[in-house]
Amino acid sequence: MINKLVKGISEIQSKYQCFFIDLWGVIHNGIELYPEAIEVLENLNKLKKRFVLMSNAPRPSKSVQKYLLNLKMNEIFVKKVFTSGEAALEILKNNIYGKKFYHLGPERDKDLLVGFETNNTILEKCEFILCTGLFDNEKSSLEYYKKLLSKFNKIKMVCTNPDLIVHRGSQMEYCAGSVAKVFEQLGGSVIYVGKPYPDIYNFCKREEEKVLVIGDNIRTDIKGANNMKFDSLFITQGIHKLEFDKSSIENYDQILKRYKVETNYYQKKLTW
Repeated sequence: MINKLVKGISEIQSKYQCFFIDLWGVIHNGIELYPEAIEVLENLNKLKKRFVLMSNAPRPSKSVQKYLLNLKMNEIFVKKVFTSGEAALEILKNNIYGKKFYHLGPERDKDLLVGFETNNTILEKCEFILCTGLFDNEKSSLEYYKKLLSKFNKIKMVCTNPDLIVHRGSQMEYCAGSVAKVFEQLGGSVIYVGKPYPDIYNFCKREEEKVLVIGDNIRTDIKGANNMKFDSLFITQGIHKLEFDKSSIENYDQILKRYKVETNYYQKKLTW
């Protein structure tokens, strides 16, 4: 595989019919949209290229759509969002891991529970743990979750956001994936919904399309592309910025090898 640093995806877009593009770290930073990335969406739209704004947000797609509208994203692009939360709704609708669950996560993720409020119960009575993130009043450390979950490791956990961390502006925040890792360390079993696992891609892919995955997270975006045998473009100035800032382009492949993944292209930030 030949890795290549591209100045803009205009250099390579003609090879692909579809683009699976990560949101947080590629299109926005949690506070504002990246103008250069929005220009990419505008140009893909003009070329009638299909793209999906694929997010590990543990909420229904419509909730993230509202969030992006508040950031002033064009409504045409907002309609192309698909989240891990949307995929998780299928689990709740079909009672795949049971009916009664314990919701572990912040208030903002309650949108996922609409219609399932009576299924939400206490840890002692649940059939599985539905983890969407950290509680609002316990989000700075993972120690609380070690104590909380230590006696419940025989129950399955469904993690609706496999991401470990995210950057909101310049601040680092833990995601549901970090709580899930704590649970696994306690001996618990976790079902992950979202990138890099196949279900979220299977919801969005179409036969015979050549896909390019664009993302800034090695563990989810690039690993997911590798799992699905899709080509990928890795954004180096996202969540792994500090690792790549300390290295030269000649060493980029070596960094990815440590994560046991590979990519087709590199770009500092998403630009046309």
